[in-house]
Amino acid sequence: MKKTLFYSVFTFLFFTQITFSQVAEDTEIKKMITEIKAENLEATVRKLVSFGTRHTLSDTKSKTKGIGAAQQWVKSEFDKYALESNGRLTSVIDYFTVKADGKRINKDSQLGNVMATLKGTDPNDNRVLIISGHLDSRVSDVMNIKSDAPGANDDASGVAAVMELAKVMSKRSFPATIIFVAVVGEEQGLVGARHLAETAKESNWNIMAMLNNDMIGNSLSSGTKLRDNTQIRVFSETIPFLETEEEAKMRKATSRDNDSPSRLLARYIKTVTEQYVDQLTVKLVYRNDRFLRGGDHTPFSQNGFTAVRFCEMNENFDHQHQDLRTENGIKYGDLVEFMDFDYLRKNTCSNLATLANLAWSPKAPTNAGIEVKNLSNSSTFSWNAPEGKTPYGYQILMRETSSSHWEKTFFVKDTKAEIPYSKDNYFFAVQAVDELGHASLPVFPVPIR
Repeated sequence: MKKTLFYSVFTFLFFTQITFSQVAEDTEIKKMITEIKAENLEATVRKLVSFGTRHTLSDTKSKTKGIGAAQQWVKSEFDKYALESNGRLTSVIDYFTVKADGKRINKDSQLGNVMATLKGTDPNDNRVLIISGHLDSRVSDVMNIKSDAPGANDDASGVAAVMELAKVMSKRSFPATIIFVAVVGEEQGLVGARHLAETAKESNWNIMAMLNNDMIGNSLSSGTKLRDNTQIRVFSETIPFLETEEEAKMRKATSRDNDSPSRLLARYIKTVTEQYVDQLTVKLVYRNDRFLRGGDHTPFSQNGFTAVRFCEMNENFDHQHQDLRTENGIKYGDLVEFMDFDYLRKNTCSNLATLANLAWSPKAPTNAGIEVKNLSNSSTFSWNAPEGKTPYGYQILMRETSSSHWEKTFFVKDTKAEIPYSKDNYFFAVQAVDELGHASLPVFPVPIR
């Protein structure tokens, strides 16, 4: 009887060291979200549409029409934001030459991604976050460089989000570096994104996350006529493109097919979005992109980086890759009049909540593991504290194997913890967290024998 009582008291005291995580909200993130305005996003989209066509191979000399004029205007806006950044924000048009491919590039061409870099304030923090939208547009014929191609939603919406975030976030400082980029060549085969991803790999950038925003401003579907401005899709790869043989063995052994780094990022986006952004739910889509289609995050995934795509819940194919015309009473074309700017505002806020939380977060714990040497109906974890600033604590995330998203969160202060849930029945991850609730990306624990 005494032994039973002692064990019960010991168990109670042990498990009281673990608490259910209380959701903390950063008032500065909430303030930034209020600064994202639908009318500002609309003004940016209308300005981008005013360049006529932004086809990648269109005019680069005119000051008012074509891709060249659009690039110069975006850079000039970045330069305006830089004036309020205390020297932290700098911009450049990263020019590069692409060879003719006999398909969508009919001649050797000089292209350019417009980039604004908000330099991190911690010299010991080399983490990089990238957010992108594609500047180029097209009509029905992907090689038509003359006809008006407004590209209001595809993808002035993504570029407007990137620019608005650069304006708002550059007024603050973050330990990690954030790169805001309007890439070109998406419609010609993800050319600009591939150039940037390969540059990042060659330069050994420590990219924590890449967020691609492509078509995030339309809420009405063609065909079904469904309207929904309360959900945004986030696409994430299942098996990493550059998975090694050893990583494949571990994935199969631990059944982590749904826990790739990109998928862990997608769940992170869902968590912070639904915490900070009213009337918006993230729908996790378990594929790299739409069926047999791709986007600018794909070259980053192919180069081993953690990358996802934001895309509206319902696409409207009457207003996507269409010549401007009216047929049988249907108006075709990617025009401003078909957009939902409050929906675009909410999707921009989702990106903001993600970037700000990650840029302010501690680094992720390392060597996260789960003990398997003994059979037990509890699960014991251990990990190493990250380099840099000591975290306030750590969160163990848990979900059932059939669940798409985390269902429970346990907060601990130590780098080892035991929780009364069996590893046979659940998936887990570990993340570091600071006093304001900024959490690192989760780390999937590997077996410790």
